[in-house]
Amino acid sequence: MSEELQLWRIDAPGQTLVLASDGGLPGAIYWGPALQPETDLAALARACEQEVTGGMIDQLPPLSLCPETSRSFEGQPGMVVYRDGAQLYPRFRLEEANGNTFTCRDHDQRLTLIFDVQVLGETIVAGTTLISDDEVTLHHLAAPVLPGPQMGQEIVDFSGRWIGEFQMERARWRAGIHKREARSGRSGHEHPPLAYFPETGASNTQGTVFAMHYGWSGGHVMLAEEMPSGRRQIQWGHATGTRAAGTKFRTAPLYLAVSQHGFNGCAVAFQRLLRDHVVVWPKPETPRPVHYNCWEAVYFKHDLSVLGEIAERAADLGAERFVLDDGWFGKRDDDSSSLGDWEIDRRKWPDGLTPLIEHVEQLGMVFGLWVEPEMVNLDSDLARAHPDWILGPVDQIEGRQQRVLDLSMEVVRAYLFQKISALLADYRIDYLKWDHNRLLPIADAEQTEGFYALLRELRHKFPQVEIESCASGGGRIDAGVLSLTQRVWLSDSNDALERLRIQHDAALLLPMSVTGSHVGPRTCHTSGRTIDMPMRAWVAAQRHLGFEMDPRELTDKEADVLRRVTTWWKTNRDWRLMADILRLDAADPTVVAEQQLAQDGAKFVVFAGRAQAARQIMPRPLRLTQLDPQARYRINLVNREDLHHLSRGSTALKDGPMVLGGDVLMQQGLTLPWQFPQTIWVIEGEKL
Repeated sequence: MSEELQLWRIDAPGQTLVLASDGGLPGAIYWGPALQPETDLAALARACEQEVTGGMIDQLPPLSLCPETSRSFEGQPGMVVYRDGAQLYPRFRLEEANGNTFTCRDHDQRLTLIFDVQVLGETIVAGTTLISDDEVTLHHLAAPVLPGPQMGQEIVDFSGRWIGEFQMERARWRAGIHKREARSGRSGHEHPPLAYFPETGASNTQGTVFAMHYGWSGGHVMLAEEMPSGRRQIQWGHATGTRAAGTKFRTAPLYLAVSQHGFNGCAVAFQRLLRDHVVVWPKPETPRPVHYNCWEAVYFKHDLSVLGEIAERAADLGAERFVLDDGWFGKRDDDSSSLGDWEIDRRKWPDGLTPLIEHVEQLGMVFGLWVEPEMVNLDSDLARAHPDWILGPVDQIEGRQQRVLDLSMEVVRAYLFQKISALLADYRIDYLKWDHNRLLPIADAEQTEGFYALLRELRHKFPQVEIESCASGGGRIDAGVLSLTQRVWLSDSNDALERLRIQHDAALLLPMSVTGSHVGPRTCHTSGRTIDMPMRAWVAAQRHLGFEMDPRELTDKEADVLRRVTTWWKTNRDWRLMADILRLDAADPTVVAEQQLAQDGAKFVVFAGRAQAARQIMPRPLRLTQLDPQARYRINLVNREDLHHLSRGSTALKDGPMVLGGDVLMQQGLTLPWQFPQTIWVIEGEKL
C-alpha cells in the first residue's frame, strides 16, 4: 500500500514545477506555465493519474527525478552505478524534505541521493548529488529528470562547427530516444548544452515553449525519450562514463525556463540569468569597453612600432581596450611551439610588455593579453621537462600541433597559477583572452573540475581582471564557464553575414553584455568574402563591439563609418547592455531580424539584416514584439545614409522619424526600405 502522497510546489516567474512522492523518489507531476496560486495540488495529482491496459505490467512505474530500474521503469534509468564491478539497482526512499532539498536513501545499498531545486531569476535550477558509503564507479547520473511536453512535436537543439556555431537542429518526438552527447571535453561547437521543446505552432514570439540548459563545460549527454506508454522524459548529465571512481558525485546545475511568449520568453530568461545572476562582473560600474584585438592584423609578427601605430589608429576609431593576441611568449613564431612556456619572448619584446602597455594607456585604453594555459606544445621547455603532465596516451593524434595539460593534477594547476599570477602581478593587465584550441584526447570530467579550480583561484587573487572564454571561438559557452568569466568569443568568424546568423541563434542563451563581436577585415580571413563596412560595423554593434582588423587598411570612408557606428554604440550601450534580445518572426526568410528592448520598455532598436536576395520585389512588413499596444512610438531609421538610389520610393521611414502605435507595429509591422543582400537596417524606437 502506498504512503500518503506528499506534494511540493516551486514557482518562478512564468513557470511552476509540482513534485510528488508517495514515499519513494519525488517526481514531477507538472512542469509548465505558472499555475494559479489557489491551485489544488491534490486534485492536480489525481488528474495526472494514469491507468493500465493490456500489454503492460500491472502498474505504471513512476517517472521520478531519477527513474529507477529496480521499479521496472520502462525507459532509460537516471543512474547507472557499479560497486566492485557489479551494477547496483537501488530503490530509494524519501527520508527528508527540507525546503526544496530532498534527501533519499537506500540503506541496503549504502547510497544517498539528494535533489535540490531552487529559483534563480526567472529560471528554476535543479541538481542531483549521489553519495556512497564506499567507493563506486558512476557511469551515468542525471540531473533531476523532467517529463517532456506532450503537446509538442519537435525537439530543438544545436549543432555547430568552427566558424559555424549555434546551428539550430529540429528533430521530431518519436518512439525511442533522441540523444545528443558531447565527448570532446568541453561544451563544444558540436553539441552545446542547450535545448528547446516547443509546443505545436510556437514561434519566436508566440506559443508555449520549454527550455533547458546544462551549466557544465566538460561534455554532457542529453536524451529525450518517448516510451512505449507514450510518456516522455528528458535527461541531462555529464558525458557518460567520464568520471573517476569515488564516493560523492554531483551533476551540474540544470536551468529550466517556460514561456507562453514563444522562444523569446525562454531566451530572455536565460539572458537575464547569465547577465544578472551567473556572471560576476569585476567592475560593474564601468561601461563595457570597445575592444581592439590585433590577431587578424599581425598574427604572430609582433613589433612594438607596428603595434604602437595600430593602437593609435584603433583608439582614434573609438577603441577602449587593446588586446595583444598569440605570439608574445617563448619562441612563438607559429602555432607549433612554446605553449606552456609563459615567459616574455625577449626577441620581440626586449623590454617586456611595459612599453606597449604604457603606450596603450596613454591613448586612453586598457590592456588585455591572450593566453592558452591548458595547452602545451611538444616543442616547449615545459613538455621536455614534464612529459608526465600531458593528458592522454603518448602516441595520441596532435590537435593544432598541441596537446592538453592534465589539470586534474594539483602540481600542474600550481605551475599555471604561478605563471599567470606573475604576469598579472608584473603588468597592468585588465583582461585575459583565455583560449582552448584543442579537443581533449579523452573525455575526462576531472579536467573540467581542474580548469574551474584554476579559474577560481585566479579570480580570487585578481578579482578586477576580466576573463574571456574562447575555445576556437564558441567551443566552450555555458553557465559553468560564465560563472568564472565575463565574456565569450562567440565565433572565430568575423564574416558579418555568418555572424548575423550565429548571433541570432546564440541569443537563445546569451545576452549582449557577454557576447563579443568584432569588425573584421574588408575581406574576411575565414570565408574569403568581401563585405562593405556598414554591414560589418552594424552586425558587430549588435553585441559587445570590437575591432579585429589592421586599421591601417581602412579607407577614409570606411573609418568614418566605423567611428559613427562606434559612437552610436557608446551612446546606447548603457541601456542596451541590460536590454532583452527578442528574435523577430520575419515573413521574409532572407531577413534575420531582432529587437533589443530596454528594461523599462521605453526604447528599442531593431536590426534587420538581409542575408540574400528576396524572392519577391518589395520587402515584406516586419512585425515587432512585446511593445505596449496602447502606446505610441517614435520610429527612426538610424543608418539612413545607407539608402541606395535603387530604393526609389518616398516612404515615411525613409523621409524621417515617424510615430506609430504599438498595436500597429506588432500587428501590421514596419515597412522597411528596399535593400541589397548583405546589408542591414537599424531602426530606433522611443516610447512617447
